[in-house]
Amino acid sequence: MNEQEPGLSRAAPAPVGRAALPADAAVTSAPTDDAKAPPGLIDPDAVDTSVRSPAQRSRTFAGILVNTALANITTSYLWFALTFWVYLETRNVIATGVVGGAYMLLIALSSISFGTFVDRYRKLAVMRFAAAFTLVMFVLAGILFFVAPAASMADMTRPWIWVFALVVLIGAVVENMRNIALSTTVTILIEPDRRANANGLVGMVQGLMFIITSVLSGLSVGLLGMGWTVVVAVALTAVAFVHLLTLRMPEEVRAAATDAHGSFDLRGALAAVLAVSGLFALILFSTFNNFIGGVYMALMDPYGLEMFPVEIWGTVFALGATGFIVGGALIGKFGLGSNPLRTMLLAVVAMGMLGALFTVREWAWLYALGIWLYLVLVPFVEAAEQTVIQRVVPLERQGRVFGFAMAFESAAAPITAFLIAPIAQFWIIPYARSAEGSAQLAPLLGEGTSRGIALVFLVAGIVMIAAALLAFLTPVYRRVSATYAQIAAEDAGNGVTAPSSPL
Repeated sequence: MNEQEPGLSRAAPAPVGRAALPADAAVTSAPTDDAKAPPGLIDPDAVDTSVRSPAQRSRTFAGILVNTALANITTSYLWFALTFWVYLETRNVIATGVVGGAYMLLIALSSISFGTFVDRYRKLAVMRFAAAFTLVMFVLAGILFFVAPAASMADMTRPWIWVFALVVLIGAVVENMRNIALSTTVTILIEPDRRANANGLVGMVQGLMFIITSVLSGLSVGLLGMGWTVVVAVALTAVAFVHLLTLRMPEEVRAAATDAHGSFDLRGALAAVLAVSGLFALILFSTFNNFIGGVYMALMDPYGLEMFPVEIWGTVFALGATGFIVGGALIGKFGLGSNPLRTMLLAVVAMGMLGALFTVREWAWLYALGIWLYLVLVPFVEAAEQTVIQRVVPLERQGRVFGFAMAFESAAAPITAFLIAPIAQFWIIPYARSAEGSAQLAPLLGEGTSRGIALVFLVAGIVMIAAALLAFLTPVYRRVSATYAQIAAEDAGNGVTAPSSPL
């Protein structure tokens, strides 16, 4: 990463006044086979951080963050409602596993394209395009819901419920293009030594999203029904889109020169990842972590909905999601330490312990507390990976690196969700509810109707702990830590710090 000059350490959002991706915004060069970006791509004039002070740039980032929060809240509101509604209509964990797995699979298939567009176009243009597309898909979902026969929407053997779910999922997935662009705006607008803190604030936004959507989605499905839930989601998505049109980011003079080409630059994304020693291994570990996380994605809602009514479960999950805010606030205040990778692995060990223990007894308070503590740690894992990438990868390749990481990591969760849902539904849950299985599990997991799910959580947590502890012993851990420390020292030597930055 010798070509990463101080001027490249800041990335940038996007164009002014366009709601779609402008055809003239891309500035590309011929692709390269070299592991590192060729010197010709260095384009310090594309981003001018001297236009405004760090404080002004931080305020712009705050505006973008608030808008992203509103958009994510709206998307998650409909996504959570869809998950609750599908389970309540079918009472089948396979249905929730398919919906959750399909969401992650769509992210995996699309993220490299999203990252390619983020590298080729101005960041704000990308955000506006994603917002407009999501709005259109949610409107279409509403039309489908009100046109389809009501009886068919509750029948898993009929296509209506799956078509409706797919349209909602596509709209929610495209929203993730904004999140990739948001990560690059941290690079552009925030000084290097404060990026971990900024990434912590992103974690706080995620927590706020979960709190609001968990409560509203449960209440909305329980009291208003799915139809009015879609109407509310469309209205809020429109508000977020209009607000996004008012934002400006003058630091990005033009789209930076990049070797990204086409709409799916897998080759360029892989080259950018391999350019940093050990970065691919970091993504592999995060992928394994997501593989285990697919267990929770498939079974956490069914476990909660068996224990609580849907309205109460949404509130319980919302209280647990305040952990996101606490975790993000801790990062925003204290950062991630001198080695974010070490912090990430320690957080994963703690998450494995919590995942193994928070359902050892069918106690509502234990489940709620376990979720809260687990979600306190999630921002540490996500912010650590983002901070490392923002520090060691040049701006002109960050979109594809973030997109590659999202694709690679997201591909793991659907595999787990698709596998564990039918296994739990047809074998583990019936076994745990049988007289023989209940007697065998009682000494370890107590008694209750959801001991089968608790057994899956216990095994998944133990596997997660073992993986994180082994990662500490690998040469890759030492290489990535050394690379991060070297570039941080180079930035400090070049004066790329901002202790007075508000973030």
